[in-house]
Amino acid sequence: MKNFRLAAKTSSGLEQILAKEIKAIGGKNITLGNRAVFYEGDLEVIYKSNYLLRTALRVLKEIEFFRFKNVDQFYLKCKEIDWFQYLTVDQSFVIHSTVGNSKDFSNSMFASLKAKDAIADYFREKFGKRPNVDTENPEIVIDLHVHGDSCTVSLDSSGESLHKRGYRIKQGEAPLNEVLAAGMILLTRWKGECDFLDPMCGSGTLPIEAAMIAHNIPAGKFRKNYAFENWRDFDQLLLDRVKQSTEKKEFKYNIYASDISGSNLLNAQTNARRALVFNKIKFQVSDFRNLKIPLNNGMIIINPPYGERLKEGDLDELYGMIGERLKHQFTGNNAWILSSSMESLKFIGLKPEVRIDLFNGPLKCKYNNYRLFDGKRKELIK
Repeated sequence: MKNFRLAAKTSSGLEQILAKEIKAIGGKNITLGNRAVFYEGDLEVIYKSNYLLRTALRVLKEIEFFRFKNVDQFYLKCKEIDWFQYLTVDQSFVIHSTVGNSKDFSNSMFASLKAKDAIADYFREKFGKRPNVDTENPEIVIDLHVHGDSCTVSLDSSGESLHKRGYRIKQGEAPLNEVLAAGMILLTRWKGECDFLDPMCGSGTLPIEAAMIAHNIPAGKFRKNYAFENWRDFDQLLLDRVKQSTEKKEFKYNIYASDISGSNLLNAQTNARRALVFNKIKFQVSDFRNLKIPLNNGMIIINPPYGERLKEGDLDELYGMIGERLKHQFTGNNAWILSSSMESLKFIGLKPEVRIDLFNGPLKCKYNNYRLFDGKRKELIK
């Protein structure tokens, strides 16, 4: 099978985790970019990338790279591409562009417009009619990346962003993106070797992603479709083979999910049922200050309110309470906390062993790791 140049997009801070995932599914010549990982692979790797990668937002297949001197030459280079290889006159398409450091294009809309004109003219000259643009539900998604005087043209194999797993129908006020949640779990290196707790679970994304990781349920298990299914070289038998090749893993520990809000917990339970992991998670309505769970040598991940989108009366007091509970009720475990509130994080009152920069949507966050040692730390070091 022919190898293609591929790019998987991700969230800032998850590039290395995604590169490991790509290596595991057979990607070759892997290099890290900014919020992207570049690699090579055949059609099977493209299908696996969409179905199996937990930290990819979308997967692009490069079809052309060119340099241009001005807008007119950009249009001509776009028109020279053999579009009939990728698109028929009866298929709808859309163009997504990103533009950086360009003297010719002040915005991405202009680049998309020129490329759309080139594709329309290519088809009109060859077939007397042109395919339609559909911004809502296109069959073929074309990606343009313009940087300076160079342009990379790719086909988007994913279509809808891969964080839309297909299991979440209920969400709270500030839900975690599924790709970020999976990335947070994989950054801790947890793969189901001990108990897992999320004491502020909201709509349940972290415990659901944890259950999927622990049982080796593919990230794309509940997706209805991908853009590559509209490609001319789509191979249904190959996709079926990729889907059948994953084996479920046994998980002998517990995943606990609790939240102070009963309605949040109901949302989490609804989503867990849709992801077929409801019976793998122990749910409980509880304020973290009263939560008692027999956790030892377990993994705790907390995504508390930050104060930006959720109004908290006193964020510092909340973070102080989290620190106290971790110190006194959850010693002997490993805790990670994600927050964009750098000042409030100080009130945790514990020294982080690891600090990682992540983004939750537009919010720059710290993802801090706290080892909750039994007794005084210096006693352990003796």
